[in-house]
Amino acid sequence: MTMQRVRAVAFAAALAGMASPAMADVELSMYYPIAVGGPLTQVVDGMVEEFQKGHPDIKVKAIYAGNYDDTRVRALSALKSGEPAQLSVMFSIDVYDLMEQDVIVPFSDVVSTPEEKAWLDSFYPGLMANGTVDGKVWGVPFQRSTIVMYYNKDAFKEVGLDPNQPPKTWDEMTAAAKKLTKDGRWGVMIPSTGYPYWMYQALAIQNGLELMSPDGTKTFFDDPAAIEALQYWRDLGAKHKVMPEGTVEWGTLRQAFLQGQTAMMWHSTGNLTAVKNGAKFDFGVAMLPAKKRPGSPTGGGNFYLFKKATDAERKAALTFIRWMTAPERAAEWSKATGYVGISPASYETESLKKYAAEFPPALVARDQLKHAVAEFSTYETGRVREGLNNAIQAALTGRQTPEAALKDAQANAERLLKPFR
Repeated sequence: MTMQRVRAVAFAAALAGMASPAMADVELSMYYPIAVGGPLTQVVDGMVEEFQKGHPDIKVKAIYAGNYDDTRVRALSALKSGEPAQLSVMFSIDVYDLMEQDVIVPFSDVVSTPEEKAWLDSFYPGLMANGTVDGKVWGVPFQRSTIVMYYNKDAFKEVGLDPNQPPKTWDEMTAAAKKLTKDGRWGVMIPSTGYPYWMYQALAIQNGLELMSPDGTKTFFDDPAAIEALQYWRDLGAKHKVMPEGTVEWGTLRQAFLQGQTAMMWHSTGNLTAVKNGAKFDFGVAMLPAKKRPGSPTGGGNFYLFKKATDAERKAALTFIRWMTAPERAAEWSKATGYVGISPASYETESLKKYAAEFPPALVARDQLKHAVAEFSTYETGRVREGLNNAIQAALTGRQTPEAALKDAQANAERLLKPFR
């Protein structure tokens, strides 16, 4: 080999060495909650694998961390200990807590191109409410839901109820539940473990009351409408005898419905596909019944970007999140799980239009969005929510009256939130 050739090879090798850091793969760690039934890990793994085929320079490691609270704890622990974590799906209502701890950055500060800004404006406004604080977008919708009412159409027929006319009001639900209750079957079940505040917020909304102020600094647990809503929930079991008295388990309720132990249940639309695949009877899905108005809180998880990330990692994380939330993926995610399609464009895809035509219950949660409000969230949200959950369970089990329990919860919230006003 000539000296000129040797120098040329050496120069090329040097250039390759200089280029390799810029072209190195970016590795992302994503903490992800598995809180609702169904093979969600397989769905998410499949989506990640598909993404990486088109983006071989970005490696995504999904870390499944239990329920939403477990995920928050594990992600924050990892950040504090210096472990790499660039993004997560966490509770949409965690936003105040994550802001207080200064661990996330707003998407609205990260997006820069017209395409990115258009993407940030593409989601349902009702799903953006929990993630938008002080005019900035801190969380982007992904695994989002509303509460819906599942009901057993065969049981309705059995007792002479119209299977195509589910109850639309509290009074209608109580009356139907009385007809449906018999040995071995309750008329209705509303879960009171896991996320009792969420179910209770739905009842309060239906009674015309939002439980917190839009800025997350006030709660209204001792309002007469709030007390009346909890009293109605208590009465379903204690007075009307159409629901088990005491607590109803979140984690086993879907199975209880599928086994015919209850004719109606309130649960996340995130269970829709699992119910569809598991039901041995004809079932329906309906919006929640109204008292003064219809309504449900939104629920579920948002994508968040962690502050401890390099520019390259943050750019890669944004690329991944945009891909995961694109209309085509949102449509497939909704079909695979039952969660709400997060953008109007997702329901305009051929895939979801065809699915909804074949399976109309897939549209119930979307249609309910026009009656939905932001899920309960405040500053000090974990401690405020714990006080409310304790009050709900104290009332449902008869340890306290709804009024006494909620006044205690309100006093606790006042003490916690006063510094933030």
